[in-house]
Amino acid sequence: MPSCVVVSYLIQGEFMSKRLVKMMLCLSACTVAAFAQQSQWATANDPIAKYIVDSEREWAEAACTQSRVEAKILADDFQGTSPRDGSRYNKAHELAFHDDPKNVATDCRLLDAKVRFFGKLAMVYGSETATRKNRDGKPEPRCLTWTDTWLKRKGKWQVIAAQDAYFPCK
Repeated sequence: MPSCVVVSYLIQGEFMSKRLVKMMLCLSACTVAAFAQQSQWATANDPIAKYIVDSEREWAEAACTQSRVEAKILADDFQGTSPRDGSRYNKAHELAFHDDPKNVATDCRLLDAKVRFFGKLAMVYGSETATRKNRDGKPEPRCLTWTDTWLKRKGKWQVIAAQDAYFPCK
């Protein structure tokens, strides 16, 4: 049962003016909650979405370019989930991974990225490919689908969480 209905049942015995005030407060709270939960897909010309997608592209290509974009776009309290074993990793681990020469890849490409805004939070749904050497030293394509969570704090958009999963490359 919605909280507004519960409150209206609780205040039925009150005077009309108190009841009206309480109902208006409840309606205001419900309206604020409804607006807080609204979301929207980014438009093609949205400058924030463009920055986010460009940053996602640079991150997807970082294993090939060694750009260190992670230092800029990952929040200090970033947490990611590895597609290999579900373990968690942080910003320092991500930076160290891309600094290690044995992790250099080729053919790094962002396949797609779609941004959905929730106020100061943005969810980015995307996929990417890269070719890495397997344990035998042979090149092997790696395809990931992922969801990254961006948050605007202190006027700056940064990734606070990432969830990656492998999918079969075609």
